[in-house]
Amino acid sequence: MKTIARCAALLLAAWLSAAAAAPLTQEQKAWVARAARYEKNGWIYLHIEGEARQRGFQHGYLLAKEIAETLRVLREVWKHQSGMEWEWLVEKSKAMFTPKVDSENLAEIDGIVEGMRAAGITSSRDEITAYNGSIELVGYWWPKEKNKLEAKAPDPPKQSCSSFIATGSMTAGGGIVLAHNTMSSYPDATFGLILDILPARGFRLLMQSLPGWVHSGSDFFLTSAGLIGSETTIGGFSGFDEKQVPEFVRMRRAIQDASSIDEWVSIMKRGNNGGYANAWLIGDINTNEIARLELGLKYIGFEKKRDGFFIGSNIAEDLKILRLETDRDDGDIRLSSVARRVRWKQLMKQHAGKIDVELAKRFMADHYDTYLLKENPGSRTLCAHWELDAESPGSHLYAPFRPLGTYDGKVVDSKMAKQMSFVGRWGAACGLPFNAAQFLEAHPQFDWMTGLLKDRPTQPWTEFRARSQK
Repeated sequence: MKTIARCAALLLAAWLSAAAAAPLTQEQKAWVARAARYEKNGWIYLHIEGEARQRGFQHGYLLAKEIAETLRVLREVWKHQSGMEWEWLVEKSKAMFTPKVDSENLAEIDGIVEGMRAAGITSSRDEITAYNGSIELVGYWWPKEKNKLEAKAPDPPKQSCSSFIATGSMTAGGGIVLAHNTMSSYPDATFGLILDILPARGFRLLMQSLPGWVHSGSDFFLTSAGLIGSETTIGGFSGFDEKQVPEFVRMRRAIQDASSIDEWVSIMKRGNNGGYANAWLIGDINTNEIARLELGLKYIGFEKKRDGFFIGSNIAEDLKILRLETDRDDGDIRLSSVARRVRWKQLMKQHAGKIDVELAKRFMADHYDTYLLKENPGSRTLCAHWELDAESPGSHLYAPFRPLGTYDGKVVDSKMAKQMSFVGRWGAACGLPFNAAQFLEAHPQFDWMTGLLKDRPTQPWTEFRARSQK
């Protein structure tokens, strides 16, 4: 009876939500007519354009259900990890983050809220701002704040990724090749969104994102200025300055406004708060120049070159950042970040002069464990699967069988970037499927994730192009 009553309550809530949706005005209909949405091979593609409020409305209206679902999952995960209510975090963000959001990003966020409301789903400026800044709030602000509260809960796992960028004599055609996969807790893999933004001012953007975000988060992007980029989180990093500008604000301004690598770096450094500290891999297809920006809080590492490669595996390369701002041992190959860095160097040496899109796809799906010296999909491989690890290396970091790992893959080269396109694979980059019910049955210690984990069946690599057709 309880189950029937709960289902009835959910149906009633859904009906009331739908009933609250008001007919669009003629102006709103005109805005939505300029947008486009379709689904393909596990991804959602969304094109939005115009002024900030207009494109925000398009986004919120066309993805209202997906935004609501992602927020539902985030609320539950946050409460389980912290013991605190989501509304409490939103209030903290309201004081700390909302006043630091620039006017254009804020107008786009307001448009998202307005679009959601038109679709019958209620949110607020402060909630969507907190949601956009959730990586920083949960992973960087909260670990410091919980110490003030004398909370004993372990720090939440930070997002991590595998990525490389190569150019010149390293690649088959001499141009740039960039690849990236996102490694995170599996409840985070709610939806794969390809967001195509044509703003009234600034450069066009094509990036991976989440419904309701004005930035990327997974941070794989290309722009009509000829810039392409990705990042990998700096592991073991704990710096955060709540008085400075949120990372998601600076990231969006950089990709929309910057016309060169140096300008991009300058925007990211301005007001740096240390939140979501990353090693950024950036390329300029106009010059074939590539760069790595490691952005700590106190220290910054920056390199550029026109021949060679940069890699990212969540271990800092800049020694000041590594030794003074992280707690990682760069010689411990039992750790995922170190093992993957070794593998990246092996692959770069082995395939120098031959790297292209097809090889990059293989790299993203690689399962060679440099600690065990064999093929062994797990936490130490470029395509990571913590859920397969019976004995999790670095047990102080992650519990055995934790549902965490790679849930996508993306590749772009200079030729594709000129056409504003890239290829992506939703789900593990290797194609290994994930069945939520089977996982939870095998690992009941994670049963609190019931209803939060989603299946990810095997999907093919798929090309997406700005304002592409089905």
